[in-house]
Amino acid sequence: MKTIPPVSSRRDPFRLSAPASPLTRRLFLQRSLVLAGGSAVVRLRAATPPGEHERLKPIGEAKGIHPGRVIWAHDPDVTDWKGPGDGHWWEGNRVQQERVDGMLARAVCALTGEGTVTAAWSRLFRQLNQSRGKGDVGYRAGERVLIKPNWVGLIYREGHVNTETYRFIRRQDYMNTAPHMILAVVRQLASVGVRPRDITVSDTLACVVHEYYDLLHGAYADVQCEDCAGRFERLKARPSEAPLYWSSRPEGKAPDHVPTSFAEAEYLINFANLKAHTAGGVTLCAKNHYGSLVRWPVEQGYYDLHPNCFSTKTGIYRPLVDLLGHAHLGGKTMLCLVDGLFSGVHPRDPVPQRMQLAPFHGQWPCSLLASQDPVAIDSVGYDFLWSEGTEFPRKGGVDDYLHEAALAADPPSGTFYDPNHAVATTRLASLGVHEHWNNPREKLYSRNLGAGNGIELVKV
Repeated sequence: MKTIPPVSSRRDPFRLSAPASPLTRRLFLQRSLVLAGGSAVVRLRAATPPGEHERLKPIGEAKGIHPGRVIWAHDPDVTDWKGPGDGHWWEGNRVQQERVDGMLARAVCALTGEGTVTAAWSRLFRQLNQSRGKGDVGYRAGERVLIKPNWVGLIYREGHVNTETYRFIRRQDYMNTAPHMILAVVRQLASVGVRPRDITVSDTLACVVHEYYDLLHGAYADVQCEDCAGRFERLKARPSEAPLYWSSRPEGKAPDHVPTSFAEAEYLINFANLKAHTAGGVTLCAKNHYGSLVRWPVEQGYYDLHPNCFSTKTGIYRPLVDLLGHAHLGGKTMLCLVDGLFSGVHPRDPVPQRMQLAPFHGQWPCSLLASQDPVAIDSVGYDFLWSEGTEFPRKGGVDDYLHEAALAADPPSGTFYDPNHAVATTRLASLGVHEHWNNPREKLYSRNLGAGNGIELVKV
């Protein structure tokens, strides 16, 4: 594991003081102990108590510049919000933008192994283009970048937002992707040459309330926000001509198409939340793509995503794999992020819940996860949520979609995953690597221990 130096100055919050130092065996052991919360013992294999997961058994093919790497940025001082009764978490300086900027800066540099944000984003752009056969080329002026937040608390159907005024009615403190997090991404993209007018922030099921929009638009007036209705200068999400086919090949259902904004974008940033889910167990980067369709997930006449996404069975077809594997969704994703400033259970909790797992100890998680591997980052998010002890992530079948995605070329279900063709033609390859950490105290994966080609969790 590597430790990234802090941001070097307030004038240039994106420049780090130096690249990470070489990793020696001694430093590795020291830093393993730091991530373990001071544990004096590092074990290659933890015992598996009855009813728990097999641990440190990676499956699939790790992705990324540093394959399987997931960055965990943790800053307990990023917010001083005391909870309900202390205004709203997104108001004023309760979430400190400079500290959010610093978390993201350290995350992208640690993820890529670069010492500056400029170099880090250059590597991210180039690596995605190489992986999809476009050569060793970086970002080109005019190419569009789409940021997909999880704004499920702003869904137009659930009555939390006034769709006429675009103001909150209730659930003002729900744990949506923080506008501060989105602003940090926009700020970095602008700093490396992406014009704000070429950036779209889209959640097709949301009404982007003024409370969020004003924070984003006030800083970057040319950034485009897209939602379900397109009122108050927002863009309205519309379907493109690019189809998405469900690999279960349902009959008699209306065809699905990705939104025009997704089809026209060259790059996608998947920005999910660290949340449990009463039906799905967890809702992370894969499920964030529920808001990447121009329709309700259970809309009449269309294929119903819920039964196979929420099933407690194992070894069954999982629609989330099709979303992660579609050419215009997962195929364009250059970076996966999970906003863990706050956490909770969707849709049960109207406000964030403090986490007991170390090192949070009854405080807000104040975290950010980053990875190029969509399976690895969801695996880490799952381990955090499972280890917190909430009942829903511990249901049967919750991580089954990760098994299917990691082994998409030959999945346990036997499904021929191909969301890009009307008739099953080309199987998806492995979409990433999945495993469970050794234990909640040490939080180590096989690459951390030099014991396999799985996940590497790096704390900054």
